Amino acid sequence: MRHFEPTFPSLYNFKTPEWYRDAKFGIWSHWGPQSVPMMGDWYAKGMYVQGSPQYEHHVRTYGHPSRFGYKDICALWKAEKFDPEALMDKYVQAGARFFAAQAMHHDHFFNYDSKINRMNSVRVGPGKDICALWQQAAKEKGLPFGLTEHLGASFSWWRTNKGADESGPLAGVPYDGNDPAYRDFYHDNYCHVTNDPTVNIPWYTTEPRFHEYWKKVMFELIDRFEPDFLYSDGSLPFGRHWANKPQKCEDDPAYDVGLEAVAHLYNRSIEKYGENRALYLQKNRGPEIYRVGVLDMERSVLDEASPNPWNTDTCIGSWFYDTRVCYKKPSLILEMLVDIVAKNGCLLLNIPQRPDGTIDDEEEYILRELGGWFRLNGCGIYASRPWRVALEGDIRPASGKEEQTPWTERDVRYTCKNGRVYAFLMKARPGQTALLKSFADDTITSVSMPGVSPLPFEKAFGVLAVRLPETLPTAYVNLLEIQGENL
Repeated sequence: MRHFEPTFPSLYNFKTPEWYRDAKFGIWSHWGPQSVPMMGDWYAKGMYVQGSPQYEHHVRTYGHPSRFGYKDICALWKAEKFDPEALMDKYVQAGARFFAAQAMHHDHFFNYDSKINRMNSVRVGPGKDICALWQQAAKEKGLPFGLTEHLGASFSWWRTNKGADESGPLAGVPYDGNDPAYRDFYHDNYCHVTNDPTVNIPWYTTEPRFHEYWKKVMFELIDRFEPDFLYSDGSLPFGRHWANKPQKCEDDPAYDVGLEAVAHLYNRSIEKYGENRALYLQKNRGPEIYRVGVLDMERSVLDEASPNPWNTDTCIGSWFYDTRVCYKKPSLILEMLVDIVAKNGCLLLNIPQRPDGTIDDEEEYILRELGGWFRLNGCGIYASRPWRVALEGDIRPASGKEEQTPWTERDVRYTCKNGRVYAFLMKARPGQTALLKSFADDTITSVSMPGVSPLPFEKAFGVLAVRLPETLPTAYVNLLEIQGENL
């Protein structure tokens, strides 16, 4: 196979690998030193923002960030009970068919034995190559393995470590991000310091030296792990276009290093397999950008089916372990999954770990519930494709809100596989008659539910009416398997 060039026209030849289109559901370990305080996401930023909940927690628990900074939090991360084989077994039992490990977050701490960054999980904290251990566990289970990088935003995101308190007993005392001995870790990013540390713009810096650093790290990741997929927490670096507007992205040199990394990812896969089996995930919704790989939508969904496979990444709670949050219910996770898959998408779900590497009892429960559902209904998920009709009903999940959707009996999501159609009833009642309106011109030969004898059905006035059993197979989304001619 011809190799890819680091240009938009060349990378537009990307085709989504079949393994990804078949897998549908993956689990993600979004884990690192920021899990230590168990205060949720963006701790490394918030601990340097006076008055924030994370700052208050930090001062009262560890001391002032001029004396005990984020580098010291990293040293506290031990991952002493981390058992990747046991966790991977739970994830496979829960239905996962691919796995992602966080390579590094915006905190600039690397979860692998990097030759570029001394602040990594082998030299500091756990003393373990976290990514390598995850990769081996995934390989033993036959799961495609991916890495997520959040480094691109780090240079501007982490400007808060250069500040100082505006009031109080240590007002004006610089935070430890100003320590020259750790300038390589905390970044020489004074150009991004502002009077308002809570502002997150720009997401990507324009500093060329950091662009080259990012590319060097991405090449190290790709060469070391040869991942099946790579995810960037943002748009394709380092372009600054996010709107769904026509863009002449080929004329923007800011994309060059990102294109080089994506081409290198695909070309290493071609060298390994004789064809490209890798994919790149990023969050710019403009097709002129996402066509170099697969569109990722963080905590969000598409309203309608897409001809191009796409991805949702989300979490059961906060991105990093947080003792304060409530988790999503299994019902919400499964309803999201079904809606996403019907629209030609895949779901990547983060299960946050405690700092010691374990997961809690409620997370164990969620995984068991997901696994029980997949064992019954996975036939309509795995290796399925969108049907000619993706959905029925008037209800659409609120994009970006991830709330329990008020489904009605009219709401149905469809997939198909091997000449069969799978109708997921978003709200089914025992003994009711389900009415499906998308089979008016089809000859139906049988309708069944997993573990249930064939169900009585009839067609009248263009509607397929199916009598549901008095006891439904699952308390969550229920599935009808429909066979007929030319479905």
